[in-house]
Amino acid sequence: MRLVVQGATLSHAHLAHIHALLSAPRGVQFTQVGERSYYLPAQASLPDNVKDFCTAEKLDITLVSDKHTLAKIKLCVMDMDSTLITIECIDEIADMHGIKPQIAEITEAAMRGELDFAESLRKRVALLKGLDESALKRVIDERLKLSPGAVEWINTCKQHNIKTMLVSGGFDFFANHVQNLLGLDYAEANQLEIIEGKLTGNILGDIVDAQAKADKLNRVRLMLGLETSQVIAIGDGANDLKMMAEATAGIAYHAKPIVQAQATYSLNFSGLDGVIHLLDTTV
Repeated sequence: MRLVVQGATLSHAHLAHIHALLSAPRGVQFTQVGERSYYLPAQASLPDNVKDFCTAEKLDITLVSDKHTLAKIKLCVMDMDSTLITIECIDEIADMHGIKPQIAEITEAAMRGELDFAESLRKRVALLKGLDESALKRVIDERLKLSPGAVEWINTCKQHNIKTMLVSGGFDFFANHVQNLLGLDYAEANQLEIIEGKLTGNILGDIVDAQAKADKLNRVRLMLGLETSQVIAIGDGANDLKMMAEATAGIAYHAKPIVQAQATYSLNFSGLDGVIHLLDTTV
């Protein structure tokens, strides 16, 4: 395994201190893989004092299996809200309707795994009944922003012939926009019912919940003729856990504690370009 450390504030002094805490042999040195990203090869453990130091310094550090590299990955499946983009779209739609606090509270409970996702989504969408369709476009125009490093990560996927898939428990109005913006290969999300320019408070078709996310990952994986060992998944909420479990590595991105506890790797301070450095072993 290799020890990967990265972060906007990472310095040589940090690296020297981490090296000393690990009592690593002098001949084993950090290799730079990004402007603020390094790895230390041939590591077997990550002591708590090293983790605590990095957390205090707002640095991401993790042990990465040598089998997880850009060269071996062929499909990356990602959540959208609070992962590929910085917002929860339904919360921002609610803000247009003057009910953001009520909906955000349900969203947070669902993302922490305290509420069934499908049930929570129906409750939230029902509260949007009567909202003008133009509010969706306003969210895109005024509030939707890509997460830091998203463009760099997707461009890296393209360079390494890694197929990219967005699977969202949000809405296709936004998922299709993000797909076009980033040039993703696939996008799946829920469809809001809209009649005469107004949201009805209903969702059309089956809800894209945690199991649906996992199923859609496997459907595309099989369609591409890939093994689980060639797939990674990135998410932040409890409804991403089943999807992440179907991949060789599940990456928690600025995620809820329940997700970090079950993920293969976590990024808490880096942008999505941090995924590049987790998997990059080139110099």
